[in-house]
Amino acid sequence: MLRKNFVMLVEVLKSKIHLVTVTEANLNYVGSITIDEDLMDAAGIIEGEKVQVVNLNNGERLDTYVIKGRRGSGDIIMNGPAARKMMVGDVVIIMAFALMELSEAKNFKPSVIFPDTRTNRLKN
Repeated sequence: MLRKNFVMLVEVLKSKIHLVTVTEANLNYVGSITIDEDLMDAAGIIEGEKVQVVNLNNGERLDTYVIKGRRGSGDIIMNGPAARKMMVGDVVIIMAFALMELSEAKNFKPSVIFPDTRTNRLKN
């Protein structure tokens, strides 16, 4: 039984970039994932936001933060230790989550985009 005046928060999918290809892996960088700014805007992901990256090629999952990439570049760059888990050519899903009240979460619709997997650019 929930206590009265208790606010329950649930973590739900907020944004998803479905099936993009890793374009670069830079082991000697501090850390993070660099994402084309067009994709960030379309999915509603901001610079510095925590994301989970799931690799379809090898099943790896990791949490990191976002660095804004060049707009229109199609860049999906794994930086730092993540470069050991996701290689150039791997196909990944990038997801961001948000905490919200249960009543709001029931009606919330995440922003999900499906870029062209070959170019990592938005489909027209």
